[in-house]
Amino acid sequence: MVLLDLMGGVALLLWGLHMVHSGILRAFGPDLRLLLSRALRNRFTALAAGLGLTALLQSSTATALITTSFAAEGLVGLVPALAIMLGANIGTTLIVQVLSFNVAAVAPILFVLGLVAFRSGPRSRIKDIGRVSIGLGLMLLSLHILIDTLAPAEEAPAMRVFMQAITADATLCIIFGAVVTWIVHSSVASVLLVMSLAYAHFITADAALALVLGANLGSAVNPVFEGARRDNPASYRLPVGNLLNRIIGVALIAPFLHPLAAQLQLWQPDLSKLTAQFHMAFNLGTAVVFIGLLGGMEKLLVRLFPDRPAEIDPAKPRYLDETALETPSLALADAAREALRMGDLVETMLRNVMTAMMTNDRGLVDQVSRTDNIVDRLDEAIKLYITKLTRGSLDEREGKRAMEIISFAINLEHIGDIIDKNLSELATKKIKRRFQFSIEGAEELQAFHRQIMESLRIAFGIFMSGDAQPAHRLLDQKAELRNAELAATERHLERLREGRSETLETTSLHLDVLRDLRRIHSHICSVAYPVLDAAGELASRRGEATDSVPTVALPASSAQPLPR
Repeated sequence: MVLLDLMGGVALLLWGLHMVHSGILRAFGPDLRLLLSRALRNRFTALAAGLGLTALLQSSTATALITTSFAAEGLVGLVPALAIMLGANIGTTLIVQVLSFNVAAVAPILFVLGLVAFRSGPRSRIKDIGRVSIGLGLMLLSLHILIDTLAPAEEAPAMRVFMQAITADATLCIIFGAVVTWIVHSSVASVLLVMSLAYAHFITADAALALVLGANLGSAVNPVFEGARRDNPASYRLPVGNLLNRIIGVALIAPFLHPLAAQLQLWQPDLSKLTAQFHMAFNLGTAVVFIGLLGGMEKLLVRLFPDRPAEIDPAKPRYLDETALETPSLALADAAREALRMGDLVETMLRNVMTAMMTNDRGLVDQVSRTDNIVDRLDEAIKLYITKLTRGSLDEREGKRAMEIISFAINLEHIGDIIDKNLSELATKKIKRRFQFSIEGAEELQAFHRQIMESLRIAFGIFMSGDAQPAHRLLDQKAELRNAELAATERHLERLREGRSETLETTSLHLDVLRDLRRIHSHICSVAYPVLDAAGELASRRGEATDSVPTVALPASSAQPLPR
């Protein structure tokens, strides 16, 4: 029963940490990233930024993953990034310091305030702050459970023998602490657990300090496996550099643990508080030692992990940052940027297919087909990314934006298919049979095509801005384009009646191109309807929304859940 209660307390502690971490990211994620990206003038401001960010997130692993993604993309220099991690290591000690005092009575207040904010908050940020409050309350409650669970077990001989066996050797303690921290992904949770064991006198001062060293070592291991990318050796520089700092720090302190523990106990008899204070002192010490050595460490890491020659894969997503998934606003912005990049490729396809049609360029036709394959892969990547995002909790506004992005990507993919499967085949047919449009027919098709291109650029602006005015303009162009198609068809039939040889040869080709361009325009116009719906102006346009527009249903998990 003691072991079950202990496991339950640790699980509650981890879940509380998760709620604090996710709540802070959801409430202030964009602001925190902006702070991190701007506080890089020198290593000292970077250290302060890492400290503040990690104190809020309660996770140096989260800070490491964010910073690693920045460094891998070249947005952050390696020296400031390493300084951020030194600050992050200090930041994890602050919550441990606070919780080293007996503040368990605050937990009920945090629960009440958190629940009120979560249930009645009119804005998403207020709800997320409520989630943070509930998470802090759970952490305090879990510490109370751990202490109450361990207190009666202190008298159990078997438990005491077991703890003495696994903590008898300092090296074993360091390894054990590192493994536990690596498993739970949190040095804060590990150190708090060590504090509970120390408070109940289950472990000696030597063992407590050794376990703290192991916790600091284990927290630096996770980013090496999770933040770095195997296809980019440079992405290993930051997490490996942080791990080296920890290894050197542990190696310098470990031989002196016994005399150090004896001296520190004379200064601080409370072993639980001593554990927290040693945790902070170790990280402050490593920051002081290494802050001046980061330049040399940068050279070593660049030599160990040289840049790999860039292998440009145009079908590989550029903006879908996996570390942003815990911050929906950032993840949605990344997905929108990738969808816009997909739109640029579709625009290129549309331009090239008409050029190929008019100049009989087979090479451009082949290029259009290759670009369509890239568009298809990006469409799948965007949908998969949004699906991962919706496994968490999104508010109503975020859910609608996620649906808009998927719908936009699907329509772009359909436009790409029309260009590749229809217009490209028409261009190939014209080239093989050496058909030529009449001068008037070619001018009509090119004018029609220019209108489609203009509408596509307007659609990009609507997708990013959500402005209703250009949405109305786009739908007005839809009616104008329908009239332009009818007029072009009439003129084409007139040339047929005149018996022109070019018109007779290309009549089917000409009409098919007009039809396919109008179908493309229908998919382009689909971006306007969600914007007008959100502005309450769709009712006046409802009769126009007769074209097929994909409807995307988000997973049920995207609805706002109860606090967790």
